[in-house]
Amino acid sequence: MLAALTDFRALIAEVIAVPVLYVGTIALGRWLKRHAGVQLGLLYHLFCIVFALWLPLEILGTDFPNRESVMRLARAANVLLGTVFILALVKRYYWELWYERHQKEKAPKFLSQISALIVIIIALFIIIGGVYGHSIEGVVFGSTVVVGIVGFAMQDLLGNIIAGIALEIGKPFKPGDWLKVEGQHAEVIEVNWRSTRLRTNDHIYLDIPNKTIVGATITNLTYPTRQHAIRLSVGFEYGTPPNLVKDIVGRAAAAVDGVLAAPLPKVYLKDFGDSAVIYEIKFWLDDESRFNDIVDGIRTNVWYAAQRHGLTIPFPIRTLQIDRKKPGRSDALAAARQTVRRQPFLQLLDDAQVDELLAAARLLRFGRGEKVIQQGAAGDSMFILLHGEADVLIDASGQSTRVATLRDGDYCGEMSLLTGEPRSATVVARTDCEMWEIAKPVIAEFLQHNEALVQRLGELLAQRRMETEGILASTAGQEHISTKQKEYTAGFLKKLSSFFEL
Repeated sequence: MLAALTDFRALIAEVIAVPVLYVGTIALGRWLKRHAGVQLGLLYHLFCIVFALWLPLEILGTDFPNRESVMRLARAANVLLGTVFILALVKRYYWELWYERHQKEKAPKFLSQISALIVIIIALFIIIGGVYGHSIEGVVFGSTVVVGIVGFAMQDLLGNIIAGIALEIGKPFKPGDWLKVEGQHAEVIEVNWRSTRLRTNDHIYLDIPNKTIVGATITNLTYPTRQHAIRLSVGFEYGTPPNLVKDIVGRAAAAVDGVLAAPLPKVYLKDFGDSAVIYEIKFWLDDESRFNDIVDGIRTNVWYAAQRHGLTIPFPIRTLQIDRKKPGRSDALAAARQTVRRQPFLQLLDDAQVDELLAAARLLRFGRGEKVIQQGAAGDSMFILLHGEADVLIDASGQSTRVATLRDGDYCGEMSLLTGEPRSATVVARTDCEMWEIAKPVIAEFLQHNEALVQRLGELLAQRRMETEGILASTAGQEHISTKQKEYTAGFLKKLSSFFEL
């Protein structure tokens, strides 16, 4: 009777304790998730159920059929599920909070995974040895054949894991770094327990085993700073002076968006090749993700700059080349004759003089985005746009404003050509452009022996200055306008005489 009463009391205690323990552990889990951000899933709910059922039975010692087997299973489940719960706490409080706060970087996923694996293995040993009473040595080393087979099968896996630990300890790179691997530039995305994952500029993902990474020579383009140098090669014909090539190529590279202004790009004479003198362009960048665009911009600018300056980039083979007159210049001359009369000062020349002037001019090509002239720069030439479009920009108070768009037949830079004044605006090619450049020596030939032309040119420049200043459109009397006309004409005639040494 007494035993039955005792069993009844134990049953009542268990009935009360089980829901209390379950509700308590569930409440604890919700509090941790809501206030601390601990991620607890379905396994935690299973842990709460097993823990609530096991603890009263363990404390009260209630007897029932197969009690020992059931209790061992419950203890094993509690150890394993409790380990998962502890790992969730460690992940949140150590890896995500303490580690990131003290190391100033995100915790490596690989380290947290390896640590969790070690803890789970220890928990399994506790279950095998402590709960079920088996010998750990017997389990691990009981079968030499099995151990040998498993070890042989896992040698690559273990090698990658050990290599991954070495990478985390040595830290030759971290996520976000750019590496040069197998001739490719790639960004480190993740270092996990087996491999290192990278992404190239073409958004192609590479998955390289850690053992391979450790055994290879890796170039870290981001360490110790993101700023690093890149080298490109280009060849020019032997007859071109090296210093001229260095100057032209260096300026072409410096004008590309993404190339750092400091240090400035440098150009070296690298080698004397079979068909060309090889030059190396060294430039600096700090955003490796733009590598392809920057390299493309440099090569494009170099090509256009070489075309404008009459430099030849030879074919990389030995060829027999017969030069014939190219139709391009003749076509350009014909197009220029049709539009040249739009330029007021060229209207002062007769047809023979226009043909002579255009024959001495240079046909230049500018690529999209290139600057034709720069505001404030010195200049002694003008440009006639044959094909394409170009924007005219005025820089004032640090702001650049587009004031006009040049199209086929338009011109710019005539004031610098005739007076030597600095460029009054910046002209940027909106599309690929073909332009005639008329330089000071070409105009000088006409002015040296034509005083009437000089006089008419001075009057034309004076009239344009008055139009710009709004004098002609003002309500001023004819006498005032005439006085200004004479004053400005005299001033421009003086500038023309001085600039062209007339």
